[in-house]
Amino acid sequence: MKKLNKTIFALGAVAVSLTTLNSCIEETEPTSVATTKQIAASSAATEALVMAQPAYFNHLWDEDRHYSFGYGAIMHVRDLMASDITKSTLSYNQWRYWLCNQYQGDQYIFGQFIWNVYYGFVLAANNVVGNIDPTTATDEQLGFLGTGYAFRAMLYLDLARMYEFLPNDGTSAINANGNDVTGLTVPIVKAEMTQDEARNNPRAKHADMKAFIEDDLNKAEEYIVKLTTTNGKTLPDLACVYGLKARLYMWDGDYAKAQEYARKAINEAASNDIVPMTQEQCLNTTTGFNVVDPWMWGAVQTTEDDVVQTGIINWTSHVSDESTFGYCGTATGLYNVADKNFYDRISDTDFRKLEFKAPAGSPLASNVSYIDKSAAEEMDDYTMVKFRPGNGNADDSMTGSSTAYPIMRVEEMYFIEAEAAAHQNAAQGQQLINDFMKNYRDPNYNTTKSGDDLIEEIVFQKRVELVGEGQSFFDIKRLNLPVTRGYAGTNFVATARFNTTTRPAWMNLVMVRTEKNNNPAVDGWNNPDPSDCYKVWTGK
Repeated sequence: MKKLNKTIFALGAVAVSLTTLNSCIEETEPTSVATTKQIAASSAATEALVMAQPAYFNHLWDEDRHYSFGYGAIMHVRDLMASDITKSTLSYNQWRYWLCNQYQGDQYIFGQFIWNVYYGFVLAANNVVGNIDPTTATDEQLGFLGTGYAFRAMLYLDLARMYEFLPNDGTSAINANGNDVTGLTVPIVKAEMTQDEARNNPRAKHADMKAFIEDDLNKAEEYIVKLTTTNGKTLPDLACVYGLKARLYMWDGDYAKAQEYARKAINEAASNDIVPMTQEQCLNTTTGFNVVDPWMWGAVQTTEDDVVQTGIINWTSHVSDESTFGYCGTATGLYNVADKNFYDRISDTDFRKLEFKAPAGSPLASNVSYIDKSAAEEMDDYTMVKFRPGNGNADDSMTGSSTAYPIMRVEEMYFIEAEAAAHQNAAQGQQLINDFMKNYRDPNYNTTKSGDDLIEEIVFQKRVELVGEGQSFFDIKRLNLPVTRGYAGTNFVATARFNTTTRPAWMNLVMVRTEKNNNPAVDGWNNPDPSDCYKVWTGK
Protein backbone atom coordinates (compact mmCIF):
# COMPACT_ATOMS: atom_id res chain seq x y z
CA MET A 1 0.00 0.00 0.00
CA LYS A 2 1.43 3.35 -1.01
CA LYS A 3 1.70 6.12 1.55
CA LEU A 4 -0.71 9.01 1.37
CA ASN A 5 0.74 12.37 0.48
CA LYS A 6 -1.11 13.84 3.45
CA THR A 7 -2.10 12.18 6.68
CA ILE A 8 -5.53 10.62 6.68
CA PHE A 9 -7.35 9.78 9.87
CA ALA A 10 -10.14 7.26 9.75
CA LEU A 11 -13.44 8.28 11.29
CA GLY A 12 -14.05 6.99 14.78
CA ALA A 13 -16.79 4.56 15.60
CA VAL A 14 -18.89 7.19 17.35
CA ALA A 15 -20.64 9.86 15.28
CA VAL A 16 -20.21 13.50 16.19
CA SER A 17 -23.24 15.27 17.64
CA LEU A 18 -23.91 18.89 16.77
CA THR A 19 -23.62 19.80 20.43
CA THR A 20 -19.89 19.04 20.34
CA LEU A 21 -19.06 20.95 17.18
CA ASN A 22 -17.32 24.27 16.92
CA SER A 23 -18.77 27.34 15.26
CA CYS A 24 -18.09 26.10 11.75
CA ILE A 25 -21.59 24.59 11.61
CA GLU A 26 -23.14 27.90 12.58
CA GLU A 27 -22.38 29.50 9.23
CA THR A 28 -25.43 30.98 7.56
CA GLU A 29 -23.74 32.42 4.49
CA PRO A 30 -20.77 31.45 2.36
CA THR A 31 -17.62 33.22 3.45
CA SER A 32 -15.63 32.67 0.27
CA VAL A 33 -17.97 34.33 -2.22
CA ALA A 34 -19.01 37.86 -2.97
CA THR A 35 -21.90 39.13 -0.84
CA THR A 36 -24.07 42.20 -1.02
CA LYS A 37 -21.70 43.99 1.35
CA GLN A 38 -18.95 43.78 -1.24
CA ILE A 39 -20.90 45.02 -4.23
CA ALA A 40 -20.30 48.73 -3.79
CA ALA A 41 -16.57 48.21 -3.39
CA SER A 42 -16.05 46.26 -6.62
CA SER A 43 -16.13 47.57 -10.18
CA ALA A 44 -16.79 44.01 -11.35
CA ALA A 45 -19.44 43.30 -8.74
CA THR A 46 -21.93 41.58 -11.00
CA GLU A 47 -19.36 39.25 -12.49
CA ALA A 48 -17.98 38.48 -9.03
CA LEU A 49 -21.44 37.51 -7.82
CA VAL A 50 -22.03 35.36 -10.89
CA MET A 51 -18.73 33.51 -10.70
CA ALA A 52 -19.27 32.84 -7.00
CA GLN A 53 -21.94 30.35 -8.10
CA PRO A 54 -19.78 27.78 -9.93
CA ALA A 55 -17.05 28.39 -7.34
CA TYR A 56 -19.46 27.03 -4.76
CA PHE A 57 -19.52 23.63 -6.46
CA ASN A 58 -16.12 23.09 -4.83
CA HIS A 59 -16.76 24.89 -1.55
CA LEU A 60 -14.63 23.38 1.23
CA TRP A 61 -17.07 23.32 4.12
CA ASP A 62 -14.80 22.12 6.93
CA GLU A 63 -11.19 21.12 6.38
CA ASP A 64 -11.41 18.79 9.40
CA ARG A 65 -14.19 16.80 7.70
CA HIS A 66 -12.53 15.14 4.76
CA TYR A 67 -15.80 14.30 3.03
CA SER A 68 -16.88 17.96 2.95
CA PHE A 69 -15.62 19.11 -0.45
CA GLY A 70 -18.88 20.65 -1.61
CA TYR A 71 -21.51 19.73 -4.17
CA GLY A 72 -19.59 16.78 -5.61
CA ALA A 73 -19.43 15.24 -2.15
CA ILE A 74 -23.22 15.36 -1.87
CA MET A 75 -23.49 13.73 -5.30
CA HIS A 76 -21.34 10.93 -3.89
CA VAL A 77 -23.52 10.73 -0.78
CA ARG A 78 -26.59 10.21 -2.95
CA ASP A 79 -24.90 7.40 -4.84
CA LEU A 80 -24.00 5.62 -1.62
CA MET A 81 -27.57 5.98 -0.37
CA ALA A 82 -28.75 4.10 -3.47
CA SER A 83 -27.54 0.65 -4.51
CA ASP A 84 -25.48 0.80 -7.71
CA ILE A 85 -22.09 1.46 -6.13
CA THR A 86 -20.72 0.80 -2.69
CA LYS A 87 -17.45 0.89 -0.78
CA SER A 88 -15.24 -2.16 -0.52
CA THR A 89 -14.46 -1.70 3.18
CA LEU A 90 -15.20 0.52 6.17
CA SER A 91 -11.51 1.28 6.68
CA TYR A 92 -10.70 4.91 5.82
CA ASN A 93 -14.36 5.18 4.87
CA GLN A 94 -15.57 8.75 5.35
CA TRP A 95 -18.98 7.79 3.99
CA ARG A 96 -19.94 4.89 6.24
CA TYR A 97 -22.79 6.66 8.01
CA TRP A 98 -24.67 7.43 4.81
CA LEU A 99 -23.90 3.98 3.39
CA CYS A 100 -25.02 2.21 6.56
CA ASN A 101 -27.98 4.47 7.47
CA GLN A 102 -26.51 5.57 10.78
CA TYR A 103 -26.71 8.95 12.54
CA GLN A 104 -29.04 10.54 10.01
CA GLY A 105 -31.10 12.39 12.62
CA ASP A 106 -31.35 16.13 13.16
CA GLN A 107 -28.57 16.36 15.75
CA TYR A 108 -25.67 15.02 13.68
CA ILE A 109 -23.07 16.74 11.54
CA PHE A 110 -23.71 14.54 8.50
CA GLY A 111 -27.07 16.18 7.87
CA GLN A 112 -25.71 19.59 8.82
CA PHE A 113 -23.06 19.35 6.11
CA ILE A 114 -25.64 18.76 3.38
CA TRP A 115 -28.00 21.47 4.66
CA ASN A 116 -25.29 24.12 5.05
CA VAL A 117 -23.69 23.47 1.67
CA TYR A 118 -27.00 23.73 -0.16
CA TYR A 119 -28.23 26.85 1.60
CA GLY A 120 -24.83 28.51 1.30
CA PHE A 121 -25.04 27.76 -2.41
CA VAL A 122 -28.59 29.16 -2.50
CA LEU A 123 -27.25 32.39 -0.99
CA ALA A 124 -24.71 32.64 -3.81
CA ALA A 125 -27.57 32.34 -6.33
CA ASN A 126 -29.76 34.74 -4.39
CA ASN A 127 -26.97 37.31 -4.46
CA VAL A 128 -27.22 37.28 -8.25
CA VAL A 129 -31.01 37.28 -8.39
CA GLY A 130 -31.36 39.98 -5.76
CA ASN A 131 -28.78 42.39 -7.13
CA ILE A 132 -29.59 42.56 -10.83
CA ASP A 133 -32.64 44.64 -11.70
CA PRO A 134 -34.01 43.36 -15.02
CA THR A 135 -35.65 46.74 -15.73
CA THR A 136 -32.29 48.55 -15.81
CA ALA A 137 -29.86 45.72 -16.60
CA THR A 138 -27.70 45.53 -19.68
CA ASP A 139 -27.97 42.49 -21.95
CA GLU A 140 -24.85 41.06 -20.33
CA GLN A 141 -26.35 41.50 -16.88
CA LEU A 142 -29.60 39.88 -18.02
CA GLY A 143 -27.61 36.87 -19.14
CA PHE A 144 -25.96 36.75 -15.74
CA LEU A 145 -29.37 37.04 -14.07
CA GLY A 146 -30.47 34.00 -16.04
CA THR A 147 -27.65 31.99 -14.46
CA GLY A 148 -28.82 33.01 -10.98
CA TYR A 149 -32.32 31.75 -11.64
CA ALA A 150 -30.98 28.53 -13.19
CA PHE A 151 -28.62 27.80 -10.31
CA ARG A 152 -31.33 28.51 -7.75
CA ALA A 153 -33.78 26.25 -9.56
CA MET A 154 -31.21 23.45 -9.73
CA LEU A 155 -30.50 23.71 -6.01
CA TYR A 156 -34.12 23.77 -4.90
CA LEU A 157 -34.99 20.92 -7.24
CA ASP A 158 -32.25 18.86 -5.60
CA LEU A 159 -33.39 19.86 -2.11
CA ALA A 160 -37.02 19.15 -2.87
CA ARG A 161 -36.28 15.70 -4.20
CA MET A 162 -34.01 14.87 -1.27
CA TYR A 163 -36.16 16.17 1.59
CA GLU A 164 -39.71 15.63 0.34
CA PHE A 165 -41.28 13.00 2.53
CA LEU A 166 -42.67 10.13 0.51
CA PRO A 167 -44.22 6.89 1.86
CA ASN A 168 -41.80 4.05 2.57
CA ASP A 169 -41.50 0.81 4.49
CA GLY A 170 -39.28 2.11 7.28
CA THR A 171 -40.91 5.17 8.85
CA SER A 172 -44.41 6.58 9.18
CA ALA A 173 -45.51 9.84 7.60
CA ILE A 174 -46.74 10.85 11.07
CA ASN A 175 -43.69 12.19 12.84
CA ALA A 176 -42.92 12.20 16.56
CA ASN A 177 -44.90 15.41 16.96
CA GLY A 178 -48.02 13.81 15.50
CA ASN A 179 -47.86 15.77 12.25
CA ASP A 180 -48.28 14.30 8.77
CA VAL A 181 -45.29 15.49 6.71
CA THR A 182 -46.18 13.77 3.43
CA GLY A 183 -45.21 15.88 0.43
CA LEU A 184 -43.41 18.56 2.41
CA THR A 185 -40.10 19.72 0.94
CA VAL A 186 -37.90 22.51 2.38
CA PRO A 187 -38.28 26.19 3.24
CA ILE A 188 -37.82 28.50 0.27
CA VAL A 189 -35.38 31.33 0.98
CA LYS A 190 -35.80 34.12 -1.55
CA ALA A 191 -33.45 36.98 -2.30
CA GLU A 192 -35.98 39.62 -1.25
CA MET A 193 -36.89 38.03 2.08
CA THR A 194 -36.56 39.95 5.31
CA GLN A 195 -34.96 38.30 8.32
CA ASP A 196 -38.37 38.04 9.99
CA GLU A 197 -39.78 36.28 6.94
CA ALA A 198 -36.85 33.86 6.86
CA ARG A 199 -37.46 33.04 10.53
CA ASN A 200 -41.12 32.23 9.89
CA ASN A 201 -40.69 30.07 6.82
CA PRO A 202 -42.43 26.67 6.79
CA ARG A 203 -41.58 23.72 4.57
CA ALA A 204 -43.01 24.22 1.10
CA LYS A 205 -45.58 21.75 -0.18
CA HIS A 206 -44.74 19.84 -3.36
CA ALA A 207 -47.05 21.94 -5.54
CA ASP A 208 -45.74 25.23 -4.15
CA MET A 209 -42.13 24.18 -4.61
CA LYS A 210 -42.83 23.03 -8.16
CA ALA A 211 -44.41 26.39 -8.99
CA PHE A 212 -41.45 28.28 -7.47
CA ILE A 213 -38.87 26.29 -9.40
CA GLU A 214 -40.87 26.51 -12.63
CA ASP A 215 -41.09 30.29 -12.27
CA ASP A 216 -37.32 30.51 -11.77
CA LEU A 217 -36.75 28.37 -14.85
CA ASN A 218 -39.14 30.45 -16.95
CA LYS A 219 -37.14 33.54 -16.02
CA ALA A 220 -33.88 31.73 -16.66
CA GLU A 221 -35.14 30.69 -20.09
CA GLU A 222 -36.02 34.32 -20.87
CA TYR A 223 -32.75 35.86 -19.73
CA ILE A 224 -30.05 33.25 -20.29
CA VAL A 225 -30.18 33.65 -24.06
CA LYS A 226 -28.36 36.95 -23.44
CA LEU A 227 -25.41 35.13 -21.86
CA THR A 228 -22.25 35.56 -23.91
CA THR A 229 -20.05 33.03 -22.08
CA THR A 230 -20.58 29.90 -20.04
CA ASN A 231 -17.08 30.17 -18.55
CA GLY A 232 -16.00 26.81 -19.86
CA LYS A 233 -19.41 25.22 -19.20
CA THR A 234 -19.33 25.98 -15.48
CA LEU A 235 -22.27 28.34 -16.04
CA PRO A 236 -25.56 26.94 -17.39
CA ASP A 237 -26.86 27.82 -20.85
CA LEU A 238 -30.27 27.46 -22.49
CA ALA A 239 -29.82 23.71 -23.01
CA CYS A 240 -29.22 23.32 -19.27
CA VAL A 241 -32.36 25.29 -18.47
CA TYR A 242 -34.33 22.95 -20.72
CA GLY A 243 -32.64 20.02 -18.97
CA LEU A 244 -33.63 21.35 -15.55
CA LYS A 245 -37.20 21.69 -16.77
CA ALA A 246 -37.12 18.08 -17.94
CA ARG A 247 -35.94 17.00 -14.47
CA LEU A 248 -38.59 19.14 -12.80
CA TYR A 249 -41.45 17.70 -14.83
CA MET A 250 -40.27 14.14 -14.22
CA TRP A 251 -40.32 14.84 -10.46
CA ASP A 252 -43.82 16.27 -10.81
CA GLY A 253 -45.06 13.41 -13.00
CA ASP A 254 -45.86 15.67 -15.95
CA TYR A 255 -44.49 13.28 -18.54
CA ALA A 256 -45.64 15.15 -21.63
CA LYS A 257 -43.71 18.26 -20.59
CA ALA A 258 -40.74 16.19 -19.44
CA GLN A 259 -40.54 14.57 -22.86
CA GLU A 260 -40.91 17.93 -24.59
CA TYR A 261 -38.14 19.63 -22.64
CA ALA A 262 -35.78 16.68 -22.76
CA ARG A 263 -35.99 16.84 -26.56
CA LYS A 264 -35.49 20.62 -26.47
CA ALA A 265 -32.38 20.10 -24.34
CA ILE A 266 -31.05 17.47 -26.77
CA ASN A 267 -31.60 19.72 -29.77
CA GLU A 268 -30.18 22.82 -28.12
CA ALA A 269 -27.14 20.89 -26.90
CA ALA A 270 -26.60 19.48 -30.40
CA SER A 271 -26.54 23.04 -31.78
CA ASN A 272 -23.48 23.51 -29.56
CA ASP A 273 -21.93 20.22 -30.72
CA ILE A 274 -22.82 18.38 -27.50
CA VAL A 275 -23.80 14.82 -28.35
CA PRO A 276 -23.55 11.50 -26.47
CA MET A 277 -20.01 10.60 -25.49
CA THR A 278 -18.26 7.98 -27.57
CA GLN A 279 -16.67 4.79 -26.29
CA GLU A 280 -13.23 6.33 -26.73
CA GLN A 281 -14.20 9.41 -24.72
CA CYS A 282 -15.74 7.39 -21.92
CA LEU A 283 -12.90 4.92 -21.53
CA ASN A 284 -9.93 7.20 -22.21
CA THR A 285 -7.36 6.78 -19.43
CA THR A 286 -6.22 10.39 -19.72
CA THR A 287 -9.46 12.33 -20.17
CA GLY A 288 -12.23 9.88 -19.26
CA PHE A 289 -14.89 11.69 -17.23
CA ASN A 290 -12.48 14.32 -15.98
CA VAL A 291 -12.81 17.08 -18.59
CA VAL A 292 -15.89 19.22 -19.11
CA ASP A 293 -15.76 19.39 -22.92
CA PRO A 294 -18.29 16.60 -23.74
CA TRP A 295 -20.90 17.74 -21.21
CA MET A 296 -23.68 20.29 -21.05
CA TRP A 297 -22.64 21.56 -17.61
CA GLY A 298 -19.83 20.68 -15.24
CA ALA A 299 -17.92 21.61 -12.12
CA VAL A 300 -14.20 22.22 -12.54
CA GLN A 301 -11.53 21.83 -9.86
CA THR A 302 -8.37 23.86 -10.49
CA THR A 303 -5.05 24.18 -8.71
CA GLU A 304 -6.32 27.47 -7.24
CA ASP A 305 -9.17 25.76 -5.42
CA ASP A 306 -8.79 24.95 -1.74
CA VAL A 307 -10.11 21.44 -2.31
CA VAL A 308 -7.29 20.69 -4.74
CA GLN A 309 -4.65 22.28 -2.54
CA THR A 310 -5.65 20.03 0.36
CA GLY A 311 -4.51 17.07 -1.73
CA ILE A 312 -7.13 14.74 -0.32
CA ILE A 313 -10.37 16.63 0.33
CA ASN A 314 -11.70 16.67 -3.21
CA TRP A 315 -13.68 14.74 -5.80
CA THR A 316 -10.71 12.86 -7.28
CA SER A 317 -9.37 11.75 -3.92
CA HIS A 318 -12.65 10.05 -3.07
CA VAL A 319 -14.00 8.94 -6.45
CA SER A 320 -11.07 8.17 -8.76
CA ASP A 321 -9.94 4.69 -7.77
CA GLU A 322 -6.78 4.78 -9.84
CA SER A 323 -5.35 7.67 -7.82
CA THR A 324 -2.63 6.88 -5.30
CA PHE A 325 -2.83 10.06 -3.22
CA GLY A 326 -6.31 10.06 -1.76
CA TYR A 327 -9.00 8.23 0.12
CA CYS A 328 -9.61 5.53 -2.43
CA GLY A 329 -7.53 3.24 -4.58
CA THR A 330 -4.23 1.64 -3.72
CA ALA A 331 -3.42 4.39 -1.21
CA THR A 332 -5.95 3.00 1.24
CA GLY A 333 -7.35 -0.20 -0.21
CA LEU A 334 -10.77 1.45 -0.16
CA TYR A 335 -12.46 1.15 -3.54
CA ASN A 336 -15.68 2.35 -5.13
CA VAL A 337 -17.18 -0.86 -6.47
CA ALA A 338 -20.28 -1.67 -8.47
CA ASP A 339 -22.93 -3.73 -6.76
CA LYS A 340 -22.40 -7.26 -8.08
CA ASN A 341 -26.01 -7.68 -9.21
CA PHE A 342 -25.92 -4.29 -10.93
CA TYR A 343 -22.69 -5.20 -12.73
CA ASP A 344 -23.87 -8.67 -13.75
CA ARG A 345 -27.02 -7.26 -15.34
CA ILE A 346 -25.05 -5.04 -17.76
CA SER A 347 -24.60 -6.78 -21.10
CA ASP A 348 -21.06 -7.82 -22.04
CA THR A 349 -21.62 -6.10 -25.39
CA ASP A 350 -22.31 -2.77 -23.67
CA PHE A 351 -19.02 -0.86 -23.53
CA ARG A 352 -20.08 0.87 -20.30
CA LYS A 353 -19.35 -2.40 -18.50
CA LEU A 354 -15.68 -1.61 -19.14
CA GLU A 355 -15.95 1.26 -16.65
CA PHE A 356 -15.46 -1.39 -13.96
CA LYS A 357 -12.79 -3.97 -13.26
CA ALA A 358 -13.98 -7.31 -14.58
CA PRO A 359 -13.41 -10.30 -12.29
CA ALA A 360 -10.73 -12.79 -13.17
CA GLY A 361 -11.90 -15.30 -15.75
CA SER A 362 -14.43 -12.90 -17.23
CA PRO A 363 -14.32 -12.53 -21.03
CA LEU A 364 -13.98 -8.78 -20.38
CA ALA A 365 -11.01 -9.06 -18.02
CA SER A 366 -8.46 -8.16 -20.67
CA ASN A 367 -10.60 -5.44 -22.24
CA VAL A 368 -10.69 -2.95 -19.36
CA SER A 369 -8.20 -0.09 -19.79
CA TYR A 370 -6.13 1.09 -16.84
CA ILE A 371 -3.61 3.83 -16.24
CA ASP A 372 -1.38 1.29 -14.50
CA LYS A 373 -2.16 -2.38 -15.10
CA SER A 374 0.07 -3.56 -12.25
CA ALA A 375 -1.74 -1.27 -9.78
CA ALA A 376 -5.06 -2.51 -11.13
CA GLU A 377 -4.20 -6.01 -9.97
CA GLU A 378 -4.69 -4.79 -6.39
CA MET A 379 -8.19 -3.52 -7.09
CA ASP A 380 -11.21 -5.40 -5.88
CA ASP A 381 -13.46 -6.92 -8.52
CA TYR A 382 -16.00 -4.43 -9.94
CA THR A 383 -13.90 -1.40 -8.94
CA MET A 384 -15.08 1.66 -10.86
CA VAL A 385 -12.54 3.21 -13.24
CA LYS A 386 -14.96 5.66 -14.81
CA PHE A 387 -13.49 8.84 -13.29
CA ARG A 388 -9.82 9.16 -14.24
CA PRO A 389 -7.40 11.45 -12.37
CA GLY A 390 -6.46 14.64 -14.21
CA ASN A 391 -4.33 14.02 -17.31
CA GLY A 392 -4.22 10.39 -16.27
CA ASN A 393 -1.77 11.34 -13.51
CA ALA A 394 -2.50 8.98 -10.65
CA ASP A 395 0.38 10.03 -8.42
CA ASP A 396 0.52 13.83 -8.26
CA SER A 397 -2.36 15.29 -6.26
CA MET A 398 -2.23 18.77 -7.80
CA THR A 399 -2.41 17.48 -11.36
CA GLY A 400 -4.55 14.45 -10.61
CA SER A 401 -7.12 16.43 -8.63
CA SER A 402 -7.46 19.18 -11.23
CA THR A 403 -10.47 17.57 -12.85
CA ALA A 404 -14.05 18.24 -13.82
CA TYR A 405 -17.13 16.27 -12.84
CA PRO A 406 -20.52 16.33 -14.61
CA ILE A 407 -23.52 18.31 -13.42
CA MET A 408 -25.60 17.58 -16.53
CA ARG A 409 -24.92 15.44 -19.58
CA VAL A 410 -27.04 15.20 -22.70
CA GLU A 411 -27.28 11.43 -22.27
CA GLU A 412 -29.56 11.98 -19.28
CA MET A 413 -31.98 13.80 -21.54
CA TYR A 414 -32.27 10.82 -23.88
CA PHE A 415 -33.26 8.62 -20.94
CA ILE A 416 -35.73 11.18 -19.59
CA GLU A 417 -37.27 11.42 -23.04
CA ALA A 418 -37.55 7.64 -23.34
CA GLU A 419 -39.02 7.12 -19.86
CA ALA A 420 -41.43 10.04 -20.18
CA ALA A 421 -42.61 8.66 -23.52
CA ALA A 422 -42.99 5.15 -22.07
CA HIS A 423 -45.33 6.45 -19.37
CA GLN A 424 -47.59 7.73 -22.14
CA ASN A 425 -47.00 5.31 -25.02
CA ALA A 426 -45.08 2.09 -24.43
CA ALA A 427 -44.23 1.56 -28.09
CA GLN A 428 -42.68 5.01 -28.41
CA GLY A 429 -40.69 4.61 -25.19
CA GLN A 430 -39.45 1.23 -26.34
CA GLN A 431 -38.37 2.66 -29.67
CA LEU A 432 -36.53 5.57 -28.06
CA ILE A 433 -34.53 3.43 -25.63
CA ASN A 434 -33.69 0.91 -28.35
CA ASP A 435 -32.52 3.66 -30.69
CA PHE A 436 -30.30 5.31 -28.10
CA MET A 437 -28.74 2.09 -26.87
CA LYS A 438 -28.09 0.65 -30.32
CA ASN A 439 -26.67 3.87 -31.71
CA TYR A 440 -24.52 4.89 -28.76
CA ARG A 441 -23.92 2.10 -26.24
CA ASP A 442 -24.64 -1.48 -27.31
CA PRO A 443 -25.28 -2.45 -30.93
CA ASN A 444 -26.86 -5.71 -29.78
CA TYR A 445 -29.35 -4.09 -27.43
CA ASN A 446 -33.05 -4.70 -27.92
CA THR A 447 -35.82 -4.63 -25.36
CA THR A 448 -39.36 -5.82 -25.93
CA LYS A 449 -40.53 -5.00 -22.42
CA SER A 450 -43.68 -3.00 -21.76
CA GLY A 451 -45.54 -1.40 -18.88
CA ASP A 452 -43.74 -1.09 -15.55
CA ASP A 453 -41.04 -3.51 -16.75
CA LEU A 454 -40.18 -1.12 -19.57
CA ILE A 455 -40.01 1.85 -17.19
CA GLU A 456 -37.70 -0.10 -14.89
CA GLU A 457 -35.53 -1.18 -17.84
CA ILE A 458 -35.13 2.39 -19.09
CA VAL A 459 -34.27 3.61 -15.61
CA PHE A 460 -31.77 0.78 -15.16
CA GLN A 461 -29.97 1.77 -18.36
CA LYS A 462 -30.03 5.38 -17.16
CA ARG A 463 -28.45 4.27 -13.87
CA VAL A 464 -25.70 2.51 -15.80
CA GLU A 465 -25.12 5.63 -17.85
CA LEU A 466 -25.00 8.01 -14.90
CA VAL A 467 -23.40 5.72 -12.32
CA GLY A 468 -21.27 7.74 -9.93
CA GLU A 469 -22.95 11.02 -10.96
CA GLY A 470 -25.41 11.27 -8.08
CA GLN A 471 -28.61 10.78 -10.09
CA SER A 472 -29.87 7.24 -9.37
CA PHE A 473 -31.08 8.33 -5.90
CA PHE A 474 -33.70 10.57 -7.50
CA ASP A 475 -35.13 7.87 -9.77
CA ILE A 476 -35.27 5.23 -7.03
CA LYS A 477 -37.11 7.62 -4.74
CA ARG A 478 -39.38 9.05 -7.44
CA LEU A 479 -40.51 5.65 -8.75
CA ASN A 480 -40.72 3.96 -5.34
CA LEU A 481 -38.17 1.32 -6.31
CA PRO A 482 -36.82 -1.07 -3.67
CA VAL A 483 -33.14 -1.38 -2.80
CA THR A 484 -31.64 -4.87 -2.55
CA ARG A 485 -28.19 -5.06 -0.99
CA GLY A 486 -28.39 -8.33 0.90
CA TYR A 487 -28.25 -11.48 -1.21
CA ALA A 488 -26.01 -14.50 -1.76
CA GLY A 489 -22.71 -13.22 -3.16
CA THR A 490 -23.32 -9.58 -2.26
CA ASN A 491 -20.30 -7.28 -2.12
CA PHE A 492 -21.88 -4.70 0.17
CA VAL A 493 -20.17 -4.39 3.55
CA ALA A 494 -22.09 -6.35 6.18
CA THR A 495 -23.56 -3.34 7.98
CA ALA A 496 -25.02 -1.91 4.75
CA ARG A 497 -26.89 -5.03 3.62
CA PHE A 498 -30.43 -3.71 3.73
CA ASN A 499 -33.32 -4.92 1.61
CA THR A 500 -36.36 -2.68 1.28
CA THR A 501 -39.73 -3.35 -0.30
CA THR A 502 -40.24 0.29 -1.31
CA ARG A 503 -38.05 3.39 -1.63
CA PRO A 504 -35.72 3.40 1.40
CA ALA A 505 -36.77 5.52 4.37
CA TRP A 506 -33.34 7.14 4.45
CA MET A 507 -34.07 8.86 1.14
CA ASN A 508 -36.37 11.23 3.05
CA LEU A 509 -33.56 13.35 4.46
CA VAL A 510 -33.98 14.97 7.86
CA MET A 511 -33.66 18.71 8.40
CA VAL A 512 -31.03 19.75 10.92
CA ARG A 513 -31.73 21.05 14.40
CA THR A 514 -30.20 24.45 13.70
CA GLU A 515 -32.95 25.10 11.14
CA LYS A 516 -35.60 24.56 13.80
CA ASN A 517 -33.69 26.81 16.19
CA ASN A 518 -33.52 29.62 13.63
CA ASN A 519 -36.87 29.05 11.94
CA PRO A 520 -39.64 28.09 14.40
CA ALA A 521 -42.08 27.52 11.52
CA VAL A 522 -40.49 24.12 10.86
CA ASP A 523 -40.51 23.08 14.53
CA GLY A 524 -42.57 19.91 14.79
CA TRP A 525 -42.61 19.35 11.04
CA ASN A 526 -39.40 17.40 10.46
CA ASN A 527 -39.16 14.05 8.71
CA PRO A 528 -38.90 11.03 11.03
CA ASP A 529 -35.34 9.92 11.76
CA PRO A 530 -34.71 6.83 9.57
CA SER A 531 -31.45 5.84 11.27
CA ASP A 532 -31.11 2.09 11.90
CA CYS A 533 -34.75 1.45 10.93
CA TYR A 534 -33.89 -1.63 8.84
CA LYS A 535 -32.47 -4.94 9.93
CA VAL A 536 -29.25 -6.02 8.29
CA TRP A 537 -29.57 -9.05 6.01
CA THR A 538 -27.57 -11.94 7.40
CA GLY A 539 -28.42 -14.62 4.89
CA LYS A 540 -31.18 -16.12 6.97
